[in-house]
Amino acid sequence: MPIIEMHLLEGRSDQMKAKMAEAVSEAVAETLEVDKNSVRILITEHKNAEFYVGGKTKFAIE
Repeated sequence: MPIIEMHLLEGRSDQMKAKMAEAVSEAVAETLEVDKNSVRILITEHKNAEFYVGGKTKFAIE
């Protein structure tokens, strides 16, 4: 059973996440030759202030 862990910044709609999960599930199932229903996706959302690049928050990057 493939388990995909994904970290995203908050703000995407449930519909966007569902569309992404469908596409990722299809791709993983095809690539690994497993049943799509065995693919698990865990999404963790983070606030902008919890995301850093080069020591600076997302706020500083924009």
